[in-house]
Amino acid sequence: MIASPLDAYRFPANSRYADCPLLTLTLPDGREVRYLERRLLPDPAGFTVVKRRAIADGDRLDAISAAEISDPELWWRIADANAAMNPPDLLQPLGRRLAIPMPLGMPGGGGV
Repeated sequence: MIASPLDAYRFPANSRYADCPLLTLTLPDGREVRYLERRLLPDPAGFTVVKRRAIADGDRLDAISAAEISDPELWWRIADANAAMNPPDLLQPLGRRLAIPMPLGMPGGGGV
């Protein structure tokens, strides 16, 4: 059997998928399909909000994340803390105040 590319792939530590388990589904014909377990949005109440930031014209989640969390690839933490199923919706309306969270699982950063 040929190994799945997922067998060797690991998501970087700052990925929202870093802790998602790799699962295997055996099809009726015996073939195995590897896939990531579905990632559910965490409860926003579990986050410790460090500050709130008002949305301005031209803001982007990656730029907000770079400025507030020092990593543009952690925009998904802001989306999670604000219960965003569709992250671009967080950028409207202008003036909306986004919760900027501590990471979950860190001391003072909410539950795991």
